[in-house]
Amino acid sequence: MNKKTILTALLALVAILAVLPLGARAQTRADSLRADNIYKSMELQGVEIVKQKSLVKSDIDKITYDIENDPDSKSNTVIEMLRKVPMVTVDGEDNIRVNGSSSFKIYVNNKPNQMMSNNPMEVLKSMPATSIKKIEVITNPGPKYDAEGVGGILNIITHGQRIEGYTATFSGNVSNRSAGGSTYATVKSGKLMMSGRYSYNYYNSPRSYSGSSRKTIGNITDSSSDLESESTSKGHGYSQFGSFEASYEIDTLRLLTASFDLYGGGSKNDGDGTTIATSPLTQTQLYRYTTTNHSKNNYGYINGGIDYQRSFSVPERLLTLSYKIEDEPNQRESNTNYIDMHAIDGWEDFLQRLKNQYNDGSEHMTEHTFQIDYTTPFAKIHTLETGLKYILRNNSSENDRYEEDVFDQDHSSHYKHRNDIFAAYLGYGLKFEKLSGRLGLRYEHTLQDVEYKLGRGDDFKKHFNDYVPSASIGYKLTQTSNLRLGYDMRIYRPGIWYLNPYLDDSTPTNIYQGNSHLESEKCHSINLSYSNFTPKLNINLALRYGFTNNSIENVVRMVPDTQISGLKNPTGKDVLYTTYENIGHRQGVNLNTYINWNATKNTRVYFNGQISYTDMDDGGTLSNHGWSLFAYGGAQQTLPKDLRISFNFFAITPNVNLQGRGSSYSDYSMSIQKSWLKKRLTLTLSASNFLKKYKQNNYTTEDISFYANSWSKYVNHRFSLSISYRIGELSASVRKAERSISNDDVKGGGNGGSSGSSE
Repeated sequence: MNKKTILTALLALVAILAVLPLGARAQTRADSLRADNIYKSMELQGVEIVKQKSLVKSDIDKITYDIENDPDSKSNTVIEMLRKVPMVTVDGEDNIRVNGSSSFKIYVNNKPNQMMSNNPMEVLKSMPATSIKKIEVITNPGPKYDAEGVGGILNIITHGQRIEGYTATFSGNVSNRSAGGSTYATVKSGKLMMSGRYSYNYYNSPRSYSGSSRKTIGNITDSSSDLESESTSKGHGYSQFGSFEASYEIDTLRLLTASFDLYGGGSKNDGDGTTIATSPLTQTQLYRYTTTNHSKNNYGYINGGIDYQRSFSVPERLLTLSYKIEDEPNQRESNTNYIDMHAIDGWEDFLQRLKNQYNDGSEHMTEHTFQIDYTTPFAKIHTLETGLKYILRNNSSENDRYEEDVFDQDHSSHYKHRNDIFAAYLGYGLKFEKLSGRLGLRYEHTLQDVEYKLGRGDDFKKHFNDYVPSASIGYKLTQTSNLRLGYDMRIYRPGIWYLNPYLDDSTPTNIYQGNSHLESEKCHSINLSYSNFTPKLNINLALRYGFTNNSIENVVRMVPDTQISGLKNPTGKDVLYTTYENIGHRQGVNLNTYINWNATKNTRVYFNGQISYTDMDDGGTLSNHGWSLFAYGGAQQTLPKDLRISFNFFAITPNVNLQGRGSSYSDYSMSIQKSWLKKRLTLTLSASNFLKKYKQNNYTTEDISFYANSWSKYVNHRFSLSISYRIGELSASVRKAERSISNDDVKGGGNGGSSGSSE
């Protein structure tokens, strides 16, 4: 069956389903009129009240979205569901922003997940939403959380926290781009409860196309060149997720819990491309070459922890002792071959740098964390919380380069990065009638020790002392509405991706390098929010102003390659050099709007949007400012016989960066879902962007000496079928310590270089 036939069937089925309830209502109305003619009076027999469960809940420090009870979760990935979550935006390239910022952290079941924070796009877009119960957006982290995370924290709660007793669910999905399955189960025996989950997903990326152009402006010399390039690539990969949790109630006051999580995956990609350079003075061709590329990447994340929780006769008084160990290995290798090379006189030496290369790189992080937390109420309306924490983190990076099968020691890099953190916090909470508030202070001492084993670089040590205040106050206007005002300061330490000084000149016209001398960035923000959640209408409005004066920015400059320290065989020709620097002065304001309207007991309409303005500069020659808009909306209709249809749309305008703008983007999707056997068996058929096969995005970067444009074209339509089946019918859940370890202090590098308060 071809895609056109599938689309026609989908549209026909939707049309039939849309008509059925109308006919049913018309028949009911006719019967009622006939009854009125027969009977002179009526006796009220009863009223049926159907309550729709709200998908959003607001607290003083967080907003919670109920993924499990959203029908679209049966066919979507986690990153697709994030577009519905208040305070979160996801653009067409799956870049995630929280509170308008790309600087945020991801937790899983109240515990930080370093791999997800480092690679949110890759992980969340391959993770089925059926594995998630709810997502919490912690917009105003208190002092108990690590000071790192400008935008906030996304806390992903999986089903391991939901199901109690003996039960198991099996699910599978298949689409034109991926296939996978998952299972989870829980068993309880006396005081011991255990829960486990495993999922696997395979994806096949259709062939995509990309290109770029670079124009020299300003001071044009004989060393200048204009570039045009086009390339194509195709790849495939897999991801897998596993978890295990257990709890044992020693007695009514003591609880012991343990957990283990495993995430991993890999990908392979093949591509080729052509680059042509012309003279901006004479428009004649200077050189051309063709490349072939083969790469593969493997990533993993393993963590385990144990928590001991001691309760007391005083309600809500808790003492928690925690230990956690994490291990995150990442490996990648690539082959780049250059063929069909031609150059005019004067540019042969530049092309001679194009050597066939093999790169073998790896990063490894190992971490041990010890933590103690104590919370106690006093005088009925007050709460005091305090704690200590110590993190021992060891990062290592090894990048080996070979040219023509000969090891290039000068351009290989091995180094170790030790990052120890000691933290202490004190927080105070108040709840008095309709008023609630929090006040806290956190102190963090950071030790960084970098040692180079191979390659160029100077060993160095750095110490940081940060005092991080936070405050918030909330007022309960009515039983369903709240008003909250908050201030917080957050910091971001550069992670190993940003610090790695490895010089990547595999593409000689575009050279990349990390900066081992980066410092932590600091951001201040003020937040004002209003929420009103009723069974009929849910509204959340959040206004935020933030600023930072030393944000880590991705900076691109056109320079003669002789100015790049450590570059092998420089020729004096102009190239683009990209690195990271603490040069960003950034301020911005954004307004987030979330609306959910339950028009009837079977009809839901929703909207999630953001409008933001950003102003940024580097304190010198670079600056940019502008507005950006994000909108996501849709509707869901529940029909008789446990049948449900939904339609969604999404649009975003170009985001503003220090040296340019991103691309606008829009898409749409529809789905049909049917349940049987008291909702134990569920089948979902969905389609997105089915009217056009390819989507194209464009990006611009500019400086005083160049203007660059890049584009990408890829298959964007999707057709999928998913099925799930549940057995068992029990209802106890795995108990967890109410406090646990939360390491959210490192800025990851897999989600783009820019960060800040309000992008």
